[in-house]
Amino acid sequence: MYDPTLFSDDMAQFLQENHLATLTTMRVDGSPHVVPVGFSFDIPTGIVRIITFSGSVKTRNAARGGRAVVSQVDHGRWLTLEGVVRLATDSDSVALAVEGYARRYRQPKERADRVAIEIIVDKIMGNA
Repeated sequence: MYDPTLFSDDMAQFLQENHLATLTTMRVDGSPHVVPVGFSFDIPTGIVRIITFSGSVKTRNAARGGRAVVSQVDHGRWLTLEGVVRLATDSDSVALAVEGYARRYRQPKERADRVAIEIIVDKIMGNA
């Protein structure tokens, strides 16, 4: 079970810095699909949010549910957030993902086919 009190100030700072990460989702055949992504993490709720577009492999994988992992690395610092994945297509969820991305990286270009991948974190590993 996720516990936001386990996050140190250093971990929270690391998740605000401008670093890309890898997203690992599972293909239909059970093999991992790993891609670079920008993401945001809402510490109070334990939700990772990733903006993407409908039709991408990661979108199709997330739509099937299951588990997913986001891992961020910077030299010796690293943090892995794992949990149940879902595809969010409603405007409120997508807006939260865009807001988180813009705050951490930059304002993304508009896309009519934008969706969001959400990971409900239940496992955290790292050295941040």
